[in-house]
Amino acid sequence: QVQLVESGGGLVQPGGSLRLSCVASGSIVSIYDISWYHQAPGKQRELVATITSGSRTDYADSVKGRFTISRDNAENTVYLQMNNLKPEDTAVYYCNAATRYENYWGQGTQVTVSS
Repeated sequence: QVQLVESGGGLVQPGGSLRLSCVASGSIVSIYDISWYHQAPGKQRELVATITSGSRTDYADSVKGRFTISRDNAENTVYLQMNNLKPEDTAVYYCNAATRYENYWGQGTQVTVSS
């Protein structure tokens, strides 16, 4: 079993930056990859970025060049550095951990980009 806790969301002006954190606990060795998703009101949850156990990264086209996903294995933490934020980035951001048999979700953290 895996537990995930996100933090770092908040209110930021357009063009600003935030860094989200996802701390994993439990059967951490079983995790294949960790992804960030976001979900705006009335919209489907969509994939933002992924980092694999081999440190390969992938990004949605909408965030390429602005967001960076990284990990700190010693702290069991995955980060999402978000730069040049836009109003359309406003959403609840969720951490997802994929294992062989299950997917696990954190509680989400709200990101609001507004002037």
